[in-house]
Amino acid sequence: MSDRPDPTESTEPTAAAPVGVETVEALVRHQLATALGGRRGMLEAGVPGIVFTVLWLSTKELQWALVASLVVAGAALLLRLVQRSTTQFVLNAIFGIGIGWVFVRWAESSGGSESDQALAFFLPGILISLGYTIVLGATCLAGWPMLGFMLGGVTGDPTAWHDDRQVVRLCSRLTWVMLAPGAIGVLLQGPVWLLGRNDVIDPDFAVVLILVLRTGLGWVLRIGSWSAMIWLLARNATPLEALDAREADPEEPAGPRPA
Repeated sequence: MSDRPDPTESTEPTAAAPVGVETVEALVRHQLATALGGRRGMLEAGVPGIVFTVLWLSTKELQWALVASLVVAGAALLLRLVQRSTTQFVLNAIFGIGIGWVFVRWAESSGGSESDQALAFFLPGILISLGYTIVLGATCLAGWPMLGFMLGGVTGDPTAWHDDRQVVRLCSRLTWVMLAPGAIGVLLQGPVWLLGRNDVIDPDFAVVLILVLRTGLGWVLRIGSWSAMIWLLARNATPLEALDAREADPEEPAGPRPA
């Protein structure tokens, strides 16, 4: 009888992949690339907002500013489609413009001034960041950090990572770092928006300041956050146990096994 494997049989593993530092690091590095998108992705996400602000401040024509920002995003989308490359960042920008437009219309129907409408364009981003921060923080406080579920999607089992307390601790720390840019953005942009909305500071200055905080400081914070996550992984000297090994011997303490 031949010892060769039957080529019709699947050679894919049926068990979930083991979780280790390398697995988590690979996930974080992949998410870093996905979240930032390089210089092109950053430009596609930020330029429509810059166009809106510049046109609004120079012409005071809110509708023209909205249309111009949408045209810029649409041109970037068309170029992506022609090149058959990812449209994620362009679509995010178009979605943001669309939601901003809804809020502008809402401010207009509520009798808000043009300055109020311009500020309304930036309100959805602040609210989305607030919700993002609350959700991610709640997952950490509940002991089921969001990054763990992202890890589960990579390893093939959505919840098996939770059986390893060391994995949970690491994912919790990483999730706290991951939510930091959004939380800081809300803490800085929220008061500026309120001050501009209530005419405590000049609304035009509030619009510019929010744009600087979102587009300039926001990307710096994101890059710093993901860099800190990679640093946390690099300094984790104790390898994480494979989940199947931990299940086989639940009394075995965490840490490297003797050779």
